[in-house]
Amino acid sequence: MSKPRVLIVEDNVDNFELVRFLLERAGYEVLSAANGLEGLDAARREHPDLILMDLSMPEMDGWNATTHLKADEETRTIPVLALTAHTLPGDRKRAIDAGCDGYISKPINVASFDKLVATLLRQARAGLRP
Repeated sequence: MSKPRVLIVEDNVDNFELVRFLLERAGYEVLSAANGLEGLDAARREHPDLILMDLSMPEMDGWNATTHLKADEETRTIPVLALTAHTLPGDRKRAIDAGCDGYISKPINVASFDKLVATLLRQARAGLRP
């Protein structure tokens, strides 16, 4: 059985490295993109099992990238989880309205991150919105 492939779309190197480490330790294959435009290209090219999408990035933000992913026949079924420092009450709704299938706030809880990702991936694959 192959490892689930996760695309991390994140412009902050430190955040990327932490998330990459946690996912690889949990047995995921990690792909990367530094902004929303690169994320769109990587999603179309690689067809990951899951996308972790930062929302504030240069070139194209995560809200717009997610909207494009969900509008594209080729990528619309890939679960997208917002991974963001945007934690105001309306931010979660805005992410879900853009098409995100779930929402993880930063700073992440290192102890439970891999379990949360696994749960959200299972829910998204089952067609349930977390």
